[in-house]
Amino acid sequence: MTPIEKAERTLRRSSAFMALGLLLMAAVYVRALALSPVEATQGAAQKIFYIHVPSAWVAFLAFGLVGVCSALYLFLKDPRLDRFAASAAEVGVVFTTVVLVTGPIWAKPIWGAWWTWDARLTSTLFLWFIYFGYLVLRRAVEEPGRRARYSAVLGILGSLLVPFIHVSVLLFRTLHPKPVVLNSGGPTLPGAMLATLLFSLGVFTIFFFSLVAHRYAQATLIDTRAEADDAG
Repeated sequence: MTPIEKAERTLRRSSAFMALGLLLMAAVYVRALALSPVEATQGAAQKIFYIHVPSAWVAFLAFGLVGVCSALYLFLKDPRLDRFAASAAEVGVVFTTVVLVTGPIWAKPIWGAWWTWDARLTSTLFLWFIYFGYLVLRRAVEEPGRRARYSAVLGILGSLLVPFIHVSVLLFRTLHPKPVVLNSGGPTLPGAMLATLLFSLGVFTIFFFSLVAHRYAQATLIDTRAEADDAG
């Protein structure tokens, strides 16, 4: 099977998983609205939690993968690692945008303000700018080797911000709540809420990997056809 045939097969498979992911995401909100209890102090506004938190999880997963693949690229010079890092970055920027949109929607009725410049909010916005710049950089540099090297350095630096954002609510005074799942005393969410959250995390992860696989296959097709045209 040729590289183009493999990429086309990956496109078909990832498209199927994307469709499955969309159906499961609909199921997440059916469960969130119909089966999960209403939070006592926040009311129905808390339901956006089941989009906001999973979106943050997959965004951080995306940028963590960008950092790992970028570091490996600098050692191995394998263009597949560069393509995967770029694909993950694109999807990560999309989900970070969802985080930055759903956060203020949730914050307004609870905090009384759309935005506050606390550590987690500010650093998440900064992360978005870093990887938006990463994507702009990839458009601006035409020579593939140089583009991959410059992108890898920026991708690694940006990924270092992810663990800081995670622990920022423990290091600084913030309106953000402390972790409700990953804490020393175990999850603090009620069982029904925790089940919905875990379901949504799984669904968003499946959808994330289907998007990355789809974008990676598209990039592979473009690069392979360009190489074939150059050789011809």
